[in-house]
Amino acid sequence: MICPEPKPALKHKRMMKTLLLSMLVLLTAIVPILQASPIQSGRAIQITIQGVPPTEAARINGTYPVSDAGYVRLWSIGNIKAAGVDSATLGQRIEAAYRAAEIYTSPTIQVLSDSSDRLVEQMLTVGGKVRAPGAKPWNSGMTLFDAVMAAGGPTEFGAMNRVKLYRNSRVYTYDLTKGEHKLLKVYANDTIDVPQKNWAGR
Repeated sequence: MICPEPKPALKHKRMMKTLLLSMLVLLTAIVPILQASPIQSGRAIQITIQGVPPTEAARINGTYPVSDAGYVRLWSIGNIKAAGVDSATLGQRIEAAYRAAEIYTSPTIQVLSDSSDRLVEQMLTVGGKVRAPGAKPWNSGMTLFDAVMAAGGPTEFGAMNRVKLYRNSRVYTYDLTKGEHKLLKVYANDTIDVPQKNWAGR
């Protein structure tokens, strides 16, 4: 008995099914390779944190430039070597740094690397008692007051007379109720923290 030829529509469906299966197999093979690609200097990475309060997460979540020396600068723990390792390894390094500094007990860090060749936007980080904490775009001539305003300004609990600036592993304190301190220049990768007012409201 001779079997009839499959209908054209059935042939098309079989071909599409075979093609989709082939693409799925290919993607399954490629994705782990992409995830394991080493992070490069001069590129952007996206960092998100879980396992911490939302207000704390807002200080860290964002896009970070990898410096020419291969480092990313994170809130409260400073520079972490990023270039030359894959995203998973960098995430583990950041988690370990926050645990070692006794800032977070069980953080979960996810790192996504941007492999494009486009120029990376330079950023700084503003945290503490501001209305929109997190990584903010930096531009030439930006002042300390500008940076706080870029984060929505202080909340009603923010102490503008004790604003902290973290730069190159050092901490500086400025009074942004004074004109000369408002005009202080800030730079890419700086971290700024607006602390909570004390019992006297300052």
